[in-house]
Amino acid sequence: MSDDEGGGSLYVLTAVLLTPAQFPSFLGDDFPEACALLGVAPTGEGYGLVLGQDEEGARWTVVVDDVSLVAAAIASWDCGMEYDLSPDERTIVVSLAGWPVELSVAAPGVPEPHDPEQGADGTGRVPLAPPSAEAWGPVQRRLGADQIAREWADWRERVATDGGAAAAAHPGLARALEEALEYTRTPPPPGRVRSTFAGEEARTLRVDGPGWSLVARTGEAAFVLLDEEPGEVLTVPRAGDPDLPDLLAALDRVAVRPA
Repeated sequence: MSDDEGGGSLYVLTAVLLTPAQFPSFLGDDFPEACALLGVAPTGEGYGLVLGQDEEGARWTVVVDDVSLVAAAIASWDCGMEYDLSPDERTIVVSLAGWPVELSVAAPGVPEPHDPEQGADGTGRVPLAPPSAEAWGPVQRRLGADQIAREWADWRERVATDGGAAAAAHPGLARALEEALEYTRTPPPPGRVRSTFAGEEARTLRVDGPGWSLVARTGEAAFVLLDEEPGEVLTVPRAGDPDLPDLLAALDRVAVRPA
């Protein structure tokens, strides 16, 4: 594909979705916040983020509004199939210097990946870069919750083994659960509560708020991470909180889901 700045070629390496139901959580607590970080307006359909290199090897993230095309490419790649992702230039919303994620691949036949000169994208922005693994903050907290969601079986086994900690044992945990409950009464910004299929009749919930992230599976336990507790995972076992099943069911009802 060609970028929208200089008309040069972009060698596509990967892509990710940026929609209310599915977006890189390190970009924000919700979909509008993630869009704001990239300088685009939140829309109902969302965007696709196409990551690649130009002919000089510079890293670029191209935001396109052809979500279905990007989704088809990702689905094909996930199945081990080839897919030539070449969005029409008319679908390009903005081209941003840098990549927001770390990639272990590079385009063949071009120089090593590097960021273009600051301001080369016409915005004067600092190039996008992967989140630091050396610090603890909102980004790392959300990434930690994502990891728990991916490794749910292991974390569920920990709850079965040690019983976890009750919500009343930590004020920050109790605050997070109360704010999550408020989401069921007053709908939060799109993407604050997301629900994905988890097999049989279960759903995996990802909920974020100011200073906290929650990952849970309906009918089971919940885990909460707090900005104020670096690297700690607080557990809400189903047996430890009789209100938890109702809370998770209510959150699932207000959650956005992938199409």
